[in-house]
Amino acid sequence: MTAGPGGDQGRDDELRDDDGWLRAVETIPAALDGERIDRVVALVTGQSRADASALVLDGHVTHNGTVVTGKSARVVEGDELVVQWQPVAPTVAVEPDASIVVPVVHVDDDVIVVDKPAGLVVHPGAGNQTGTLVHGLAAAYPEILEVGAADRPGIVHRIDKETSGLLVVARSVAAYDSLVAQLGARTVHRRYDALVWGTFDVGQGRIEAPIGRSAREPTRMAVSERGREAITHYDVLDAFTEPVELSRVSCRLETGRTHQIRVHMLAIGHAVVGDRRYRGDRQSFEVPRLFLHAAELGFDHPVTGESMRFESPLPADLSEVLGRLS
Repeated sequence: MTAGPGGDQGRDDELRDDDGWLRAVETIPAALDGERIDRVVALVTGQSRADASALVLDGHVTHNGTVVTGKSARVVEGDELVVQWQPVAPTVAVEPDASIVVPVVHVDDDVIVVDKPAGLVVHPGAGNQTGTLVHGLAAAYPEILEVGAADRPGIVHRIDKETSGLLVVARSVAAYDSLVAQLGARTVHRRYDALVWGTFDVGQGRIEAPIGRSAREPTRMAVSERGREAITHYDVLDAFTEPVELSRVSCRLETGRTHQIRVHMLAIGHAVVGDRRYRGDRQSFEVPRLFLHAAELGFDHPVTGESMRFESPLPADLSEVLGRLS
């Protein structure tokens, strides 16, 4: 048991997901026999007792395979403790990196619209301090470094690492404030193309289910009564039966929660194809990556008020996948 400040020493028994959550598996040594679980969690994560207690109470700790329900429980030598937590990374200013090329589809004095390739992280976070989209944009448009948070300059919304497609970045403070307000008012149009497992009995639907961190597996999001309001609208575009039953759907976000489409589609029994985290990666039909693409983006220009609309065609790797279906 060798955790240090912040609990992140890069140990082999720690796993980090794309959102920065860590997972540590510990076998209780003789020296900690009889100790309270919250103290052991504090040692594992390098956090305060108060923060460790919060992890326990929020369901982020399992003891011999069972979620711990009380912070005063005791451990015994040989017990297995699994802790999942998100370390607090220090805020580090973004250093421009011209080697990161970001496809730009529109730019003016206030906004930049990009077509993000799959595999590129939008902004720095735990485990991704360099090599992100904003590092590349900051090299081309250094003024964004004065907009928004120091570790995510210009960013008002994001799309997942393995998702491709359209994203708007604020180039001025006025644009940042306006875009944040538009997102809050749910007037920003965001439509995604997705390929999901199975076929539908109806051609369209509305999914309204709150999303929050999974109590059993905090590196995942889940439909949860403790979560935040989340609404997704979908339309079925195509249905395929060969070589397996799949459907191509168009998903429109009314809210913008982490992994919203992926969690909502799983919740109604139609996991996104290629989604390793949410049961969509299956041997019966292999794909190069998550089949999710931000195809349309619309908002009011923050200065002129003009209605802005952008479309991104399906990338070649996903088009190839569709070509294998009938």
